[in-house]
Amino acid sequence: MKSIIFIAPPSAGKGTQSLMVSEKYHMPHISTGDLLRAASKEKSERGTYIKNQMETGGLVSDEITLELLKERLKKDDCNNGYILDGFPRNVFQAKAYEDLLKSLKKDFGVVIILDLDKQTALDRVIGRLTCGNCGAVYNEKFEESRPKKSGICDKCGNALSKRADDNAETFEKRYDTYVVSTEPLIQYYEEKGNVYHINSGDPKEIVFSNIEKVLGGK
Repeated sequence: MKSIIFIAPPSAGKGTQSLMVSEKYHMPHISTGDLLRAASKEKSERGTYIKNQMETGGLVSDEITLELLKERLKKDDCNNGYILDGFPRNVFQAKAYEDLLKSLKKDFGVVIILDLDKQTALDRVIGRLTCGNCGAVYNEKFEESRPKKSGICDKCGNALSKRADDNAETFEKRYDTYVVSTEPLIQYYEEKGNVYHINSGDPKEIVFSNIEKVLGGK
């Protein structure tokens, strides 16, 4: 199966759907957000820079993001396709990513866009809880997404936590960046083809079913 790029506004469910696709199709889920969070813990100049940018809602430089992504794509588990979540975010990154794929001799794949209105996205950010052990995502503001036991992961029993950057102020910055930078990216990909729009305001099971239709049920 070819690689998949997910594009969506903040908290539209990229992480949740990526994990569901990964489990069903046995493809590695590569979240640039996860790569950056892991790198931010490095005791290095790069780690300190990434940590500061993430805590203030700023964007990490394309050079560093591409560096981390290249390191990940060179691993053997990416040889038969992968799910790319959170990158590219703009046309410049898209072109740089295409150059990266050529250098690694990898195919492009398809682009899936998860559409979501701003207010719903904000509610999802404020209520989001994540499991640091298995990566599962929950939301205390939506009944269908709440963990069965408050603060505890249903899958592995690990304590859930809220990201430091999951707040309204940081959301506004990210949403504005999405509108300015990512919407032109969508147009860029639509002109190239292989783009599919899915309403991510539906329950996650319906969203996943629609993704499966795009993938052909393989």
